[in-house]
This record gives sequence, C-alpha cells and structure tokens, in this order.
Amino acid sequence: MLTLATALGLKILPLYATIALGYVIVRYFDARRENMASLLIYILGPIVIFMASYRVQLDLAVVVLPIVLYLLNSVLSLSALGIGGRFFHDNTKNILAFSAGTGNTGYFGIPLAIMLLDESLVNIYIFTVLASLLYENTVGFFVVAKGHYSIIQSLIKVAKLPSIYAMILGLTCNILQVKLGADLANYLDTFKSAYAILGMMMIGMGLSGLKNIGIDKAFISFAFLMKFLIYPLSVLVIIWLDRVYFHFFSTGLYQVMFLFAIPPMAGNTVAVASLLNVHPEKASLAVVLSTAFSIFTIPLMVALFMP
Repeated sequence: MLTLATALGLKILPLYATIALGYVIVRYFDARRENMASLLIYILGPIVIFMASYRVQLDLAVVVLPIVLYLLNSVLSLSALGIGGRFFHDNTKNILAFSAGTGNTGYFGIPLAIMLLDESLVNIYIFTVLASLLYENTVGFFVVAKGHYSIIQSLIKVAKLPSIYAMILGLTCNILQVKLGADLANYLDTFKSAYAILGMMMIGMGLSGLKNIGIDKAFISFAFLMKFLIYPLSVLVIIWLDRVYFHFFSTGLYQVMFLFAIPPMAGNTVAVASLLNVHPEKASLAVVLSTAFSIFTIPLMVALFMP
C-alpha cells in the first residue's frame, strides 16, 4: 500500500503545478476564467467526447455501464439538491448538487486508470467518462443553471451545449465504421491532453477570488460526504448487487466502475460555476481541498475495495 501511495503521490504532484499556473495567469496576466470555461465546455469537451465515442470497442455491457452511472449521478445530484435546500438558502445548494453527481473522472481519473488498469479497460474507462460529461452537460448543468435562470432559460442553455451531439456523432461513426484519416484522428486525440491541462488550470483560475470569501465549512463538509462516502458506497452497492444477483458486468467492468467512483471533486464544477457565475471561488476551494484529500483516500480505497 505504501508503494501505491508513493506512486499516486508522484502522479498527482504535477497537477498541483498546473493548478498554480492557472492562478498565476489570472492573477498576474489578467486572463478570464469565463473564457477558459467556455473553451472547455463548448470546444475541447465535445472533441474529447467525440473521439472516446468513436474509438471504444462496443458491446452491451460496455454500452450499459455509462448509462447506469449517468442515472446514479443524476439521482445523487437531485437528492443533494433537495437535501441541500434545507441547509443552504441561496444557489450554493445548486453547485453542491452539481458536485454530488460527478467527480474528476477525466483530468484525474484517466491518468489513474492508465496506471492501474489493463489497456483494454483504460479505453472502456475513457468511454465511461462520458457518463460524467453527459451528466455535467445535461442534468448537472440544468441543476446549476436553475439556481441562476428560469426553468425555460435553463433548458435552452442545456440544448445549446454541443457535448451530447458530439457523443451521438461519435457513436454513429463508430457503429457505421466510418473511417477518419489517421492524421486527423491522431490530431483530434491530442485534444485529450489539452482538455486535462486546461481543466486543472481552470481550478487555479477560480482560486483568484478566494481572498474575498471565508471557508464555508458546511459546504465543504457536505461536498466531501457526498464525494468520498456516499458516491463510493453507492457504486459498491451496485457492484455487490450485480455480482450476487444479475451477473451482467465482468470483473474488469467492476474495476472501471470502482475507479469511476474514487477521484476527487470534478474540475468542471469550477468551469460550470464560472460560466454561470455561481460561487466559482467556493467551488475552486472545495475542488482543491478534495484533490489534496484524495492523496490519502485513493490508496486506501484501492487497497481495501478494488474488485
């Protein structure tokens, strides 16, 4: 376990440098986090989703897995919105609900999967990240926007997001075996790295306003409870039910599902909060603290519960 903790620590350290760089460019070079959020959500994200949908080897269990996780994300988010409304009387509850239904499965989870899973399972994991991205761009985005816009305005904003259309296009090309040129496909694959780097920078950019707020202990406690206890426990229950009763997923897919549950809070929490101007500084602090906390929780969870 000590060896695993050391390896994960070394893997995570460059992420902190990237977060710091994001803080530097907004603090000293007058970069705007809203522009970065738009770049991630409207351009880089859809390209990453398209390529994952295009490249994955599809079978019924692989297709069903992100659907199951998408439904879990949505249920946890809507539950957190209802419960959070009892404790938070502003749109803090909306960004909390968004964070409850997702995690840093892309920026953080993909390197983790590469280190811990076989190559074939890594491809499946990347495809499964679509569950997070689809949730973030539909139910999650709607939940946050609902705290800032009317229901009709929120639905219109969701309909304008390109990620869902990118997924449909990628799956269509995959099923119909449409061939992209090798040069084009390799070029589009490079957007994955840009998405990860800029996503982590986005967290640092959101930290620029932290001097204007105190630590919201209630928000962070609630967010940590959902991310580090409720979400992993929910996934372990799904794995147990399938292993005992349904026998639908393989052990490899259990591992994919488990790794999906243990990354820290999603960096896109900051992107969406910045785009809609819903407490981005509070979201940034929570994401950074959860990323630091995960240095200890991930090795422990992998050692104790990895299928």
